[in-house]
Amino acid sequence: MNSPITFDDVLAARARLAPYLTPTPLRRYPLLDALVGHGIRVHVKHENHQPTQSFKIRNGLHSILALTPEQKAKGVIGASTGNHGQGIAYAAQLLGVPAAICVPVGNNPEKNAAIRAMGAELIEIGARYDETAAACARICAERGMTLVHSTNNPNVVSGAATMTLEMLEQAPDLDAVFIANGGGSQAVGALTVAAARKPSLRVYAVGAEGARAQYESWRQGEPLSGLPVDTIAEGIATGAAYALTFDALKAGLAGFFEVSDTAMLEGIRDLLRITHNVPEAAAAAGLAALRAHAAEFEGQQVAIVMCGGNLSEATLRLALGTA
Repeated sequence: MNSPITFDDVLAARARLAPYLTPTPLRRYPLLDALVGHGIRVHVKHENHQPTQSFKIRNGLHSILALTPEQKAKGVIGASTGNHGQGIAYAAQLLGVPAAICVPVGNNPEKNAAIRAMGAELIEIGARYDETAAACARICAERGMTLVHSTNNPNVVSGAATMTLEMLEQAPDLDAVFIANGGGSQAVGALTVAAARKPSLRVYAVGAEGARAQYESWRQGEPLSGLPVDTIAEGIATGAAYALTFDALKAGLAGFFEVSDTAMLEGIRDLLRITHNVPEAAAAAGLAALRAHAAEFEGQQVAIVMCGGNLSEATLRLALGTA
């Protein structure tokens, strides 16, 4: 598996993050086991319990902690649909670093408000994430800031990898983990940790049927870009594969599942009812995929990642049928 990071990078990331973040819970819910069936023991990794309600705080905080004093003084910038931006904004405020976040026009208003509330400059530009990321790179060059890309940054990937390191310490007997796949930092991080700590752990990516770029890239064996995006799941609404993570995903994933918006909305309802936690759509993708493929995991211990809890009111109403 051709990972862009090493396990030593993951250990270094954990050491940097330890003074600021505590491990998030990995919990069991008997009613969730019953819902999935087939004797599967379901473990839920609650990244929605992070300070920004998303695993992305690992990525943003670690990336800024790894900068030189000169880079910190000039500030950081990143493109985001919300969670990555909140992670950067939170970390920048915590460490006293100037920050600007570029988001697509019409982005989740609650996520925009949270980014502004943390003191970052919010720049609304581009019709979708890929256009926003291109504009962000231009602004970064003009201002001389450090770009913290949501995926193409080794410090982002090693920060994300600390999540799987925690999971294997919390549940050493895990057989498989389902991870919603936007850029791939979580999945590549998981593959890197598994290779070092538990090679038998199988890592499965989950994508949205309305945003097939990562799935089709993996299936065809070559990175694709410019594919259409039409999904409620902001965190996995990407139209391209990414240079830093593609090779590792291609070589290391045990499988790649796709789920519909309808299945993710059902997952939101089920996770609300059973865990009494609020998942965003991408955070319900793992449960949706596991339910659809449960027969393949008979009697196994499977982790799903509640990767974020920043659900918009509009999507919550949609999930509950009150839109």
